[in-house]
Amino acid sequence: MPKLSIITINLNNKAGLEKTINSVLGQSYKDYQFIIIDGGSSDGSKAVLEHIDNKNTIVISEKDNGIYDAMNKGINLAKGEYLLFLNSGDSLNVPTTLSEVFSKEIETDILYGNMWIEYMEKRELGEMPENLTPWHFYIDTLWHPVSFIKKKLFENLGPYNENYSIVADYDFFFNAIVVNKARYKHLNIIISSFNTNGISSDKKNIDRINAQRREIQRKYLNKRQLAFFYLRKKITISLPIKIRNIIGK
Repeated sequence: MPKLSIITINLNNKAGLEKTINSVLGQSYKDYQFIIIDGGSSDGSKAVLEHIDNKNTIVISEKDNGIYDAMNKGINLAKGEYLLFLNSGDSLNVPTTLSEVFSKEIETDILYGNMWIEYMEKRELGEMPENLTPWHFYIDTLWHPVSFIKKKLFENLGPYNENYSIVADYDFFFNAIVVNKARYKHLNIIISSFNTNGISSDKKNIDRINAQRREIQRKYLNKRQLAFFYLRKKITISLPIKIRNIIGK
């Protein structure tokens, strides 16, 4: 059984897919399974997939019912002890990234690191906190491209809830960490580069993202917690940035 399964989903993002594939196949660490789920692309992505020459790679190209249907297909095919979701356009930071992550035995449910956030003409470093508290999930989430998730968590808690068409990963992490107390550990290295051209970064989806997140928060937090976090967020936003960053941790 491989230590890791890397799951990449793609739909009509040929250039991004090539970037992701090259970053994975170029890793010095080889104890992984690479699963690519393409949603029946028509932009030349299929030709890219046909030229992959790697015995550890599985390719599926067919129409699906959205992001999390594709991810769940990947989960069902995964043989690795840990899963990493690296969608087309995202990439592992350097060729030795996976070697560094798995240089020591991992004894946790979720191992996560930091990432570069890529914009049109620049990038900035995004750092995850050491502690993933209920407050953290009220104001933020755990980023997919930096998270190595034990497959047993999906076996115990179920796959992504496809009713949350755009934030099912937020629902999964909230349930796993806040509700079910999954063990986690922050690794202070840069795991990946995240491309902001995807659906979750599109400004036109902000209202839908926020609405689905609020629904999930109401599912997992009680009324007292919701009221306290709402007030805390309102106060925090009104403070100077330096103080806001301290309180937000």
